[in-house]
Amino acid sequence: MADTRQRLIDGAIDTIRAHGLTGATARGIAATAGVNQALVFYHFGSVNELLKAACLAATRARAEPFAERLDEITDLRQLLALGRTLHAEERDRGNVMVLAQLLAGAQTDPDLAEATSASLQLWITPIERTLTRLLAASPVAELIDTAGLARAVSAGFIGLELYEGVDADGAKAALDALDRLGVLIEVVDDLGPVAVRALRGKLRRTAKNLR
Repeated sequence: MADTRQRLIDGAIDTIRAHGLTGATARGIAATAGVNQALVFYHFGSVNELLKAACLAATRARAEPFAERLDEITDLRQLLALGRTLHAEERDRGNVMVLAQLLAGAQTDPDLAEATSASLQLWITPIERTLTRLLAASPVAELIDTAGLARAVSAGFIGLELYEGVDADGAKAALDALDRLGVLIEVVDDLGPVAVRALRGKLRRTAKNLR
């Protein structure tokens, strides 16, 4: 029974990858999984519930190893390098297509939106934890909302994955810009104590003026 359930989850992802969300019918998923379509409803109750389960399961399978790799990161440039590696892996696996379809479907389906949001959180949480650790001693730490930054980074990489399909050079330029930003923060971290105090004061005044 557990094997059949997993085959249906894998079948749902493979069907979306091959035929898009509109092709993810009970019949289409069952054919991909090699089982009777009645088992879709036996195990999940509906196609929509199967898609939600597949979204979470597929993301968890990719995000958990990524979180383990994040624990080995010691600076922002390493974090961005890992992001590039993940970007290439997701593209080669066809997962960009799956994510794009789920995000599009979530715009008009509140249940799918909830599942997709929960899936994205599986990426965001370890990124936020890593950013908090890496920026803890930085002069800019007190002015950065790491929770918001983690979401911005995640959203940025999702956008770049989709953007790369229409402008590969533009996507590469965007990733290069992020690399330079990482270098800039490292330079700031290496400033002496007097310069750091001056920078913090300037940043605080700027942040106050922006409120």
